[in-house]
Order: sequence, then structure tokens, then C-alpha cells
Amino acid sequence: MGPIFKSDSAAPVETSSTTRSQPGSSSMTPAGSAPPATYEPVIERVGEPVPLAEGHPNEYVVQVGDTLWDIAATFLNDPWFWPEIWYVNPEIENPHLIYPGDVLGLIYIDGQARITNVRASTYRMSPQARVTPLSEAVTSIRFEDVAAFLSSGIVLEKEQVETLPYLLATRGEHMIASAGNEVYVRGIDGDVPSTRYSVVNIGDPLYDPDDDRLIGYHGQVIGEGSLRRTGDPATVALTSTKREAKEGDRFLPAAVDVPLNFFPRSPSSNIDGRIISVVDGVTQIGQYQVVVMNRGSNDGLTVGDVLSVFQSGREIEDRLKGGKVKLPDEEAGTVMIFKTFNRISYGLVMEATDAIHILDAVRNPT
Repeated sequence: MGPIFKSDSAAPVETSSTTRSQPGSSSMTPAGSAPPATYEPVIERVGEPVPLAEGHPNEYVVQVGDTLWDIAATFLNDPWFWPEIWYVNPEIENPHLIYPGDVLGLIYIDGQARITNVRASTYRMSPQARVTPLSEAVTSIRFEDVAAFLSSGIVLEKEQVETLPYLLATRGEHMIASAGNEVYVRGIDGDVPSTRYSVVNIGDPLYDPDDDRLIGYHGQVIGEGSLRRTGDPATVALTSTKREAKEGDRFLPAAVDVPLNFFPRSPSSNIDGRIISVVDGVTQIGQYQVVVMNRGSNDGLTVGDVLSVFQSGREIEDRLKGGKVKLPDEEAGTVMIFKTFNRISYGLVMEATDAIHILDAVRNPT
């Protein structure tokens, strides 16, 4: 059994913003927070008209299972322009939420195309008596699409590995441990009994292909455990294992926060990085697979940033004039960031127009 995932799918989705969130932060409204006191139309001005998708509708009824990316792609050539085209309807009780049943319409303001919620579901109109939402607000990506995150293969930053609790010894005469055994763990501080952990085996080192720096390690989630007794060392009971746990294995909190409520946008800084790993370990990467990149919050990446993937051009022989020529990099897909760390980030492949591989480049969308 892999880690428990905490998603914020019940939290509001802010569909528009006039200010850029800071690196490492999310632009979503926290779950349970009160709606803004006033609802003024929010428009983020752009220098040029946002290109609309060919065959775009004038109105669209939001369906159960839709994501914000799906909706944006219905109207726009480039879904990451969504925050620049969204127009808040001040007549709706919470204008930053989109629900199944809402009708989104294409309107024009001062000659600029805008999308707004022209008719919200009846239980969301304001003024309103006591209401019960019929369904949750749409999220930017589906939770099931990122469920592989930390469930089979992960990448841990070098600094993260150095500070994580680690397995010191197995209780009794065992050299290795499995489900039903107790182990002694150093580095657990402040947690209470019954806290759950994922047990991670640290694998091969991972080097940044751009400068050969050690950036982290491949990891494999091999089981789960529950804290039985605090102290140094603490005692953890292994509750499930895929393979044996051994000295040096690390312990991660079993509840992993996977944010889902954000809106797609182009990065605010210039990004030029590479795909360095892929969850599931496949060689060719397709749509809705999770990839790891060698750029993170230190480089200005934040949750919701969209990057274009460029397939690295091959080097071939010039048979006429001699010598070798590197072919141009070709655009092969789109990745949206959903989890950032200092020097690495996780992204979901939203579109794959060609095969994507390890070491392919990721850059600002063109």
C-alpha cells in the first residue's frame, strides 16, 4: 500500500488573479475560507488578444469530470492564457468557483475576448438562502492522473534525504524487516504515536545533466509503518511492505499533499531545464504521466506553471559537406507543474504530440 494522498479538491479554485503568487506558493483559496467581501470584476490586461481555439463554442456547460485545463482548452489555443481571459461575474455568490452545470460564455469587453460565468447553477446564485453544493468545484487536473506521484517511484532532493528519519535497526535478531516487524528509527521529532509513514528505499544518485551536480536520489516506496513509541530512536511498526526494509531506508510522512486547485499559466521567469526522471520508469513518456524536472522554486517555478517540452534534436552526418550537424529541437508536448521543491519539480504531461524522453528540454511555452 502506497502513501496516503491529501488533495485539496474540495478547496475553491481561483480562476483569475491580478497578482502573481510567490515561488513555492499556491494561488488557490484555502479550503473553508470565507469568500471575498466584495466581488469586483477582475481582468488581467494583456498586450495582444488571446488566441481562441478553432471551432470554440460561444457557450459551454460545465460537465462532471471536467478540469480547468479541459475547459480552457475548449476555448483557447493555449490553455495557459486562462487567467488573462477570465472575467469574474460580480453577480455570482463566489465568482472564483466553477461547478458542473455552470454555463461559461464568450463575451467581448472593449474589443477583447473574455470568458465569464454567464449562468451559475441555481443553488449558487446570490442572494441565496441556505444552500448545499450538489458537487465539488472543478479542479485544474484530475487527482487520479497524479496518483502515481510517490506511489511507485519518486525523486528526493539531496538535502531532503540528508534530513529524513532513517531506519537504524530492526527489533530482535532480524537483519531486514517486513510487515509485522518493529524497527528503530532515528530523526523522528515531534510526531505523536500512530503517525503513519511511507518507507522509502534510497536508490541511485541523480545528477543534473546541465552541470553534473548531485541533485537527488531515485527512491522506491517499499511499505508503510505506524509510530508506536517516540524517542531517539523511536519505534515504528511496519504495517505493510512490498519488499523488505533495511538499515538506511528513509521515512516520509504518509500523507502527501498534492495540490489540485490552481490555474494554468506561463512562468513569470525564463525556464530552460530538462526532464530527468519519470514516475513508472518508462522510456517513452505520454499524456498524463508524471515527470520530474531539474528546475524548481529556486528557478522561479510555481504550481500551475506550464512548460513546453522539446524533443532533443539528433546529431547526424552531413554526407554532402561532411561533419556532423545537430538537428533542431522539436516541440513534443506540454507539462503543467503540480509540485515544486528547491531544485526539482513534478509535472503532469497534459499534451504529447510526439514521444517524450528523459533529457528532453522544458522551456517557457512559445
